[in-house]
Amino acid sequence: MQVFKEGKWDLSELVKDPESPHFERRLKTIQNDVKNFEKNKKILKPTISEKKFMSMLHTLEDITDEFGRVSGYASLEYSSDTQSDKATSLVSRMRKLGAQLENQTLFFDQWWKKQIDEKNAQRLMKSSGELHEFLRYKRLLAKYSLTEPEERIINTLDVTGHSALVKIYDKITNAFTFEVKIDGKTKRYNREELSVLIRSPKPSTREIAYKALLSEFDKNKGVLGEIYQNIVSNWKDECIQIRGYSSPISVRNIGNDTDDKTVDALLAVCKKNADVFRKFFLLKARILKMKKLRRYDIYAPIQKREEKKYNYDKAVKLVLNTLNDFSPQLGEYANRVFAQKHVDSTIRPGKRSGAFCSTITPKITPYVLVNFKGRTNDVFTLAHELGHAIHSIAASGKSIFIAEAPLPLAETASTFSEMLLFNKILDQVSDEEQQSILTEHLDDMYATVGRQAYFTLFEIAAHEKIGNGAMVQDITSEYMKTLKDQFGNSVDVTPDFGTEWTCIPHFYHSPFYCYSYSFGNLLSLSLYQRYRKEGRSFASTYVDILAAGGSKKPEDLLKEHGIDISTESFWQEGFEYIKNQTARLQKVIN
Repeated sequence: MQVFKEGKWDLSELVKDPESPHFERRLKTIQNDVKNFEKNKKILKPTISEKKFMSMLHTLEDITDEFGRVSGYASLEYSSDTQSDKATSLVSRMRKLGAQLENQTLFFDQWWKKQIDEKNAQRLMKSSGELHEFLRYKRLLAKYSLTEPEERIINTLDVTGHSALVKIYDKITNAFTFEVKIDGKTKRYNREELSVLIRSPKPSTREIAYKALLSEFDKNKGVLGEIYQNIVSNWKDECIQIRGYSSPISVRNIGNDTDDKTVDALLAVCKKNADVFRKFFLLKARILKMKKLRRYDIYAPIQKREEKKYNYDKAVKLVLNTLNDFSPQLGEYANRVFAQKHVDSTIRPGKRSGAFCSTITPKITPYVLVNFKGRTNDVFTLAHELGHAIHSIAASGKSIFIAEAPLPLAETASTFSEMLLFNKILDQVSDEEQQSILTEHLDDMYATVGRQAYFTLFEIAAHEKIGNGAMVQDITSEYMKTLKDQFGNSVDVTPDFGTEWTCIPHFYHSPFYCYSYSFGNLLSLSLYQRYRKEGRSFASTYVDILAAGGSKKPEDLLKEHGIDISTESFWQEGFEYIKNQTARLQKVIN
């Protein structure tokens, strides 16, 4: 019987020796291929033949694939040892070369977006096969693009505009330290250290930590608020008045290749189901032996006598068996990652923290990095990253341009894999462990679905109010209103949380990004509910969805399988899952 052992990944399929003459020859070949590709500038005319156009696209695919292998190797090698001077140097070299190659091939992208007329664009798309969606989406973005000189002006001004404002925000907030006095001892913490105290088992420590965080941001709310006001105004001026988007959030929706109607339905359902999480917070208060949770207690941990430990072999087999029970095909995909030694699981100095799955090219099995410590959470992390891997392998028959699913679908397989594992584990543990696992699971559902949706609802209101001249205090009042709408009477929210919005980097860095978390997680929950209803027959539908990668618009892809994500009824199915888990928790604690 196979025994899975912790170890480092094998990157030799990408690059055998980065210091060899062969490696240098590969780089030279890529550069020569790009130079030859540039010669196509002369033949890029609206009347170009379908055959020649497709030949150019396939050449660009090959260049992207080959450069992806060498640059991907550099990135993975660096993740494996961030302290290595050789790895650091190679990453820098590949980034510089990547920027150079991108500039050299940019002419093709610009021509397709702006210089070819619609009739000839449709003619070429008609014969483009699976690349139709790739070409359609580029044309869609072109609708909101400006002329090349105008784009250059905006890019130049952005250095001292939005990008500069984000840098100033980061520079100010990253310098914050937080003074905390616990048990008579005063100590200064950075934000990362403070986040540990926010999840302390002690209610008093949680309150002190939150107050330290919020008071520091409150002291700086004038300048942080003005930065936000300018970012929002800049977003409106550029995206709506100059580029012609219909609303502030539609900029993000189009970037996600998702319809406004779909996102509206998602957010409406999240708002209507606020009571689902309110019931959970009341249950959590009972578990923590509190009359009612305060906002300081939202992420309070549940005390456990002893956390279950898993050895690596048992953890891997548990995840593989779970996937195999659902679909032997997906089980085989996941096993392939281990069979080809594409997993880096050991903890060692210099290795990057956290976990990720990296798909270098559809033609190569993805690489997975985890830092395995044997906790239950590590087993879920393994399932999550292997979910990403099987998504990539399922779509490996697609072009490198369309193999990757758009952002709202990107977490489908990872979250779904966690759901399968969660329900397998839950049936095998004691009531006490069930209580702990269910509470942590619902904590996560709130953080990734409910909280993120309300962040987005706040942003929609804040952008509108700032457009009408709102001041910093008006934004704070709007945020408090959002918190009260979200928690109702289930949680006590003190006034100091009014300026919490200044603590959320996504509002500054990437407006309206947050709903992607709600979208991805609720989509997986809704699909899981379909699986519970339809049984094993759902597996083939699910595999087909994964296999599409990014070859189809999310709405179109799912509609082919009888799933309409533009309707509130679909998203409601995801909340039925959360309701069921809340009821299950209530049953365990009664």
